[in-house]
Amino acid sequence: MSIRILRLHIRCYSSCLPKLAATKNLNQLGEKWKSKTLQPTILSNRNKNDRGIYILSQFPYPSGTLHMGHVRVYVISDSLSRFYRQNGYNVIHPMGWDAFGLPAENAAIDRGIDPADWTRTNIFKMKAQMGNMLASFDWQRELATCDPEYYKFTQMIFLELFKHGMAYRKEAEINWDPVDKTVLANEQVDSNGRSWRSGAVVQKKQLSQWFLGITQFAHELNRDLKMLTKWPTKVKSMQRHWIGESHGTQISFAIDKTEHEHIDVFTTRCETIFSAQYLALAINHPLVKKYATSDPSLHDFINENKDLPKDSKRGHLLASVLAENPLTGLKIPVYAATYVLGEYGESAVMGVPAHDERDYEFWNQNCPGKPIVPCLEPTNGCPDSATLPYTARDTLMGSIAGVYKGLSSQEARQKISENLQALYVGGPKVQYRLRDWLISRQRYWGAPIPIIHCDDCGIVPVPERDLPVVLPTVKGLKSKGNPLSQIPEFVNVNCPSCGKPAKRETDTMDTFMDSSWYYFRYLDPKNRQFPFGFEAASKHLPVDLYIGGVEHAILHMLYSRFIAKFLGSIGMWEGSSNNFEPFKQLVTQGMVQGKTYIDPDNGGFLKPSDLEFLSNSELKQEKVVIKASGKEPRISFEKMSKSKHNGVDPNKIIGKYGPDAVRAHILFLAPISESLNWDESKIVGVERWLHKLLNLSSIVAAKDVHKVDLKTPPNLNDAEIKFHNEIQKLLKSITDSFSNSLSLNTVVSDYMKFTNALDEAVKTNVVRDSIALQNMQKLIKVIYPVVPSISEEAREILNQGQNWNWDSNSWPHNEPLIESNTMDFQIVVNGKARFIYSTRKDFLDAGTEKVIAELLTLPNGAKYLAKKDIRKIIMKKRVISFILADGEKKI
Repeated sequence: MSIRILRLHIRCYSSCLPKLAATKNLNQLGEKWKSKTLQPTILSNRNKNDRGIYILSQFPYPSGTLHMGHVRVYVISDSLSRFYRQNGYNVIHPMGWDAFGLPAENAAIDRGIDPADWTRTNIFKMKAQMGNMLASFDWQRELATCDPEYYKFTQMIFLELFKHGMAYRKEAEINWDPVDKTVLANEQVDSNGRSWRSGAVVQKKQLSQWFLGITQFAHELNRDLKMLTKWPTKVKSMQRHWIGESHGTQISFAIDKTEHEHIDVFTTRCETIFSAQYLALAINHPLVKKYATSDPSLHDFINENKDLPKDSKRGHLLASVLAENPLTGLKIPVYAATYVLGEYGESAVMGVPAHDERDYEFWNQNCPGKPIVPCLEPTNGCPDSATLPYTARDTLMGSIAGVYKGLSSQEARQKISENLQALYVGGPKVQYRLRDWLISRQRYWGAPIPIIHCDDCGIVPVPERDLPVVLPTVKGLKSKGNPLSQIPEFVNVNCPSCGKPAKRETDTMDTFMDSSWYYFRYLDPKNRQFPFGFEAASKHLPVDLYIGGVEHAILHMLYSRFIAKFLGSIGMWEGSSNNFEPFKQLVTQGMVQGKTYIDPDNGGFLKPSDLEFLSNSELKQEKVVIKASGKEPRISFEKMSKSKHNGVDPNKIIGKYGPDAVRAHILFLAPISESLNWDESKIVGVERWLHKLLNLSSIVAAKDVHKVDLKTPPNLNDAEIKFHNEIQKLLKSITDSFSNSLSLNTVVSDYMKFTNALDEAVKTNVVRDSIALQNMQKLIKVIYPVVPSISEEAREILNQGQNWNWDSNSWPHNEPLIESNTMDFQIVVNGKARFIYSTRKDFLDAGTEKVIAELLTLPNGAKYLAKKDIRKIIMKKRVISFILADGEKKI
């Protein structure tokens, strides 16, 4: 937020701070109007056109308690949905529950209860909390991923993937979480090799696992990021990096004295093949594993180094293994190397120490003193050893490059790739960092994989007529791991193909599978035959506005895009005009950070009970001291957590200030995409604004005006024209902030400006009562999306005072600005803006003497200019600047 905007916001707050008459309890008003404001169909009779909008906030895991991050995202989506309803749109604004997964299962184990019971109880609590914040969702579309009527269709989608060769089972080295006792996808392991949820150091295991072939859509997933013009650039960059599309060349190196005919490597710089001095293989490469069975030192190297960081350059020479360069015929050594990633590409690297930083480090560490051979050179000659590694890309091929000598590196790259292809030892290739999606989980609380294993028939899909494969009830989960394999009545079944005894698959699906398609189900939640209807999905997708945290930018968003494209490819919905992308616009709200108190002596986090809050009337703020030491703590804003004692309970905050004040405050504090520093002490500004607005409603309601035409009357005087134009500019700004920029912090600021302008006009009687009433009605309408119960209360006050009803739920339309005969002139004295004088436009044409004479007739003019030695006056456009001889003197 710019300093200018911040100052404007602070000014708005400050202008709402005068002492007011008796005030109403804002929380009681929220309770009074809750039932009405929570009806999402309140405007359904008005919305008979075909204009529709699908606004979706990411559904939560039902932990039982909402946090301030939830409040922020749901207030954003709710405010936008209310705005569009007021504008006549048929709004889809649903809510559901991402209910499967480890947190519920672990909580059930700790408490000795059924995860289903735990989840249902939490859903009940959280729905009530959403109601308390006046979040108006269409609960007729509600879903929970743990409901058999939902995961029946998750299983059906899995069977479609299986039928089309996109779901398969294979033996693979997997990431094993020893704490939660389950498999993790690569995406769920952080850069330090720890589980994203438990924090445990991940172990490697060989297990037979289920995968989904997301890599078959890698090109489309990468290409279509360009279409997502309303997505944050940061999110698209994260996905593009994760997909990792790389254009280069595959090269096959023949291997001596092994059963392997060749080792394939992928490189984006095939022109450096003349400087290849070794091949480096990942420690889990098939050739390395083969040799480890007969080479104890290699076996020990693997075990000792499997957990080293990825930037380690340790290597082990594979004895008697040489690789033949397909272009030069030279034989080069082969190493097992810790810096080569086993999960990327061919798990093999062509080592070029002369022209690659990592290869250079590896060579010097493992082959110290051995010469390095460059094949590229700058235009001014061959690089000397002091400049190695020489990694420039716009270079010339050196003398050892044979027929390619003298070519630019770019030209040689293309010719070498073509030559390798002609020799059947390589050629152009597009490679992706993205790996197929591992969905097997060895846990209970998830959707069962609908597969049966038969000794005779092999892998057999469960017939659709037998879906869902229902999770058996397990009373009192005792330990982590997968209890399904221990339940004979679940495991033992007859093969649906041959009828013989068989075993049911006991793995459950990754919960990201559940959330990869839920936005489809919202559109047709009562469909009992299919996950969703073709017509419903094709009509309402893509989601117009998707709101959620940036932490889901890779996993959830990528998987959702994949599933949507797959379902489109098999004809389940029509979205070809946007390449079957499921989300048109993505809004990633910033984190809500809590005020954190830190002991200056030891850096420890302090609890509120460790502190004493002292009132400081001079500074008009609280002073905080540590009870034990009397010192002031360091204060910062950090991610809310129990360990930092900086969490905020939304229920308590809403109970104290009311839902409307909390909604307005959380929107006002920061732009949507930025982190928000939650500071309860500043909510007083919003409180006083709301009370001021209600008092203003009472004042206007008492005026003797009836059946007012909401259109602006003709023949406005200059003051009314000025007021009209100011309000119309604010209306335009508010409307644009909702419909285009999503600057909801500016919306609240504009609400305050609107209130102040109307309050000033009413108090000074510069506009007719009918105009005041018209604009009070407009103000009540435009505040409805953010502070709905205050809007309803103000409407009731106005209706009671005037004894007639009006359509308070439609959005006011902007009226044209009216050209005024007057203009505001800023009066500046010795560089300081002193006052504004509103007068005729040709005021300056009268000349300097008449301008001064007229200004001196004004109270402010006399205060700042009378009996002063005016040395110079500068009159430009709307500014009149005076330079006085001896500054400012009071008379």
